[in-house]
Amino acid sequence: MKNIIVVGNGMVGYKFCEKFAAQSGNEAFKVTVFGEEPRPAYDRVHLSEFFENQDAKALEMAPAEWYTENGIELITGERVSDIHRSKKTITTVKDREFSYDYLVLATGSSAFVPPIKGVEKEGVFVYRTIEDLEGMLAYAEKVKKTNPNPRAAVLGGGLLGLEAGKAAMDMGLEPHIVEFASKLMPRQLDSRSSQVLQLKLESIGLNIHLSKATNQILGDKAITGMEFGEDDVLDCDMLIISAGIRPRDELGKTCGLEMGVRGGIVVDNKMQTSDDSIYAIGEIALYNQMIFGLVAPGYDMAGVAVDQILGKTESLMPAEIDMSTKLKLIGVDVASFGEPFMPASKGHSVIFENKTQHLYKRINVSLDGKSLLGGILVGDASDYNMLHQVYLNGMAIPEDAAQLILPATEGGAFGSALDLPDTAQICSCENVSKGQICGAIKDGSCEDLAGVISSTKASTSCGGCKPMVTDLVNETLKSLGKTVKNVICEHFEYSRQELYGIIKIKKLTSFNEVLDTCGTGHGCETCKPLVSSIFASLYNFTPNKEDVTQDTNDKFLANIQRNGTYSVVPRIAGGEITPEGLIVLGQIGSKYNLYTKITGGARIDFFGAELNDLPAIWKELIDAGFESGHAYGKSLRTVKSCVGSTWCRYGLDESISFAIELENRYKGLRSPHKLKGGVSGCIRECAEARGKDFGVIAVEGGWNLYVGGNGGATPRHAELLAEKIDNETVLKYLDRYLMYYIQTAAPLMRTAAWLDKLEGGIEQLKKIVIDDSLNIATELEKEMQFLIDAYECEWKQAIENENTKKRFNHFVNSDDRDDNLVFVPMRDQKMPEHWKN
Repeated sequence: MKNIIVVGNGMVGYKFCEKFAAQSGNEAFKVTVFGEEPRPAYDRVHLSEFFENQDAKALEMAPAEWYTENGIELITGERVSDIHRSKKTITTVKDREFSYDYLVLATGSSAFVPPIKGVEKEGVFVYRTIEDLEGMLAYAEKVKKTNPNPRAAVLGGGLLGLEAGKAAMDMGLEPHIVEFASKLMPRQLDSRSSQVLQLKLESIGLNIHLSKATNQILGDKAITGMEFGEDDVLDCDMLIISAGIRPRDELGKTCGLEMGVRGGIVVDNKMQTSDDSIYAIGEIALYNQMIFGLVAPGYDMAGVAVDQILGKTESLMPAEIDMSTKLKLIGVDVASFGEPFMPASKGHSVIFENKTQHLYKRINVSLDGKSLLGGILVGDASDYNMLHQVYLNGMAIPEDAAQLILPATEGGAFGSALDLPDTAQICSCENVSKGQICGAIKDGSCEDLAGVISSTKASTSCGGCKPMVTDLVNETLKSLGKTVKNVICEHFEYSRQELYGIIKIKKLTSFNEVLDTCGTGHGCETCKPLVSSIFASLYNFTPNKEDVTQDTNDKFLANIQRNGTYSVVPRIAGGEITPEGLIVLGQIGSKYNLYTKITGGARIDFFGAELNDLPAIWKELIDAGFESGHAYGKSLRTVKSCVGSTWCRYGLDESISFAIELENRYKGLRSPHKLKGGVSGCIRECAEARGKDFGVIAVEGGWNLYVGGNGGATPRHAELLAEKIDNETVLKYLDRYLMYYIQTAAPLMRTAAWLDKLEGGIEQLKKIVIDDSLNIATELEKEMQFLIDAYECEWKQAIENENTKKRFNHFVNSDDRDDNLVFVPMRDQKMPEHWKN
């Protein structure tokens, strides 16, 4: 048997083993893998997830048993110290010697530590291994015992640096990002996209310091701060260095392999070094004068090395390496593909920017307007996979290229994912094509997404291609006439409706209970708010019960605005308010210097409230008889009314009273999307009731009830459900309609879209709501009454609970306010200062 020794058991070293084990003809080889760390290979791409659960096992690429089962000897905790090329042996730090026929170097890289005075002090860490993270956690706990307001600085504003900033926040430290360049992520983003990212990160609590050159680390034994200039100092209790990487190429140097001028072991397109028996893959391999820090090229290198050793000499690395990337950075989409930075002489740039939503999209198009050359996406990278495929495959683009990045229109600018050529590389990490994904369904070897992922390994690494893999699987299943099941996310193999039923039947009351009962993993930003929404729809739980699973607006019971302040909207049922109530609102607005506006839903909105002030504002409102208007939630917002027969000479019924009754009945009702209602006292429709999710219009002989309207981005008139019915019947039908919608709609689906997709449309809804064709009317009415009886004002809950009030501090463990807020005058009020371009 021939011996293969793999030095390094990181992601690329493991991938070599995995690809080798999967190949035929491997029986004639024995593989031995050395790992310097005390555990098997783990996923460094998702390293920051360790701070959520501190479960190293969850990051493992494969358990130790996998190596044994595949005939691979894994030796952990033992570093290879020397290579003896003449004898074809290696020596370890334990003075053990092993012989090889082929040697594969996959030692990766180490964190670059700049030569800054004082960098050796206690409290300075690098962000590279699980052991590094364990050290940070222990030191953070130590610091918090002596300092109530600890700070952590991160040196480096690149990908890992920003992840480290989020890690510092998760550890309960005030995070500060220090970057030498004038923008964040200088290698991936242009100035404008970097600024949009900066604004988003600042809005969630990261402090950004750009154009900073660190002169020295302050402190005696332990770090106390960073000094940038004579009077420019940042106090901090911990420093995390994430300033780049350096190849771990010392074995290549000491054994005389050809090296790059700036490091890295030189390899050819076979992954061979200057010694034909030695291969180098991953971040130590200098290929075409480049070190590639992405996992996808490293995996490709591993595959080429496997093929070459097994005699498949036609397998070569391509000359050009695609450096396109898509990441979810601290919950923010960031992606770049092709040529993100392009000179004007080569083509044109089309830019879409919306700073209020922290969105930036740029595509670069050839001078003739026919080819996509590259681009940058920040805030919304949902179109990345299609844009990337259009670029890779030289596909035709619309005559107006702006359609590729403008907000989605009906049908979108892209066709079906099935229109891509079979050769299109969908998963670059695992080198999986469209043909392989679709073929796994067509040949019957796989029946669903999970099967395709298991078979092809598509999306199992960085996960960026999963939306496109999902689309291809679903479209292929549909083309074969098979039913496609829409699941919530990778953690729950159920639709919202199915999960709703499981939670109801099993009486589950916490996210962890749901996860343990019918889910996998730790959950994500898709399923956590969804499960919270189901709890609210079943039990009327408010966001205060499990605030960590909520979206930002629900967590803070207020809508976050573009400068990081919040809006406060008290409920004014039906738009009716006393002069005394108006005076109180005026006094509160004046006291807290809030921008004040009457909304389209006939209530008063306060803008510019600082996070620290929210509980105090709510208390004054509650003391004056107001309560939360739920303007931040997927719940009932308003029931708008005209003055009806109370004042209007045309009024046929008392619309104000009925609107107040409806709003108070359904206040706090959580649903898949926000709800709005309207009550008009006559067919002149001053309350615009037919543009609402439900609307009631007075006619001769009673009320006409309309449902499924929408005044949003795609306006739709509501449809007539019932004619000339009395108040009691309106309530009965609304209870049934709303509960049926809540139980059956998809996540974030408005009533208009739900009614459009309901088989049979309005006529089927009439049968269910009016004729009780499903025999569920009584149950729907009881469930609605339960939610009505369980209502509590969540603002009142928040101010009466000291632990809940703590989450409204702008800084962790500090009562300090945000001193970065800047307002400018607007008429007789104020507004946030415009961002500088």
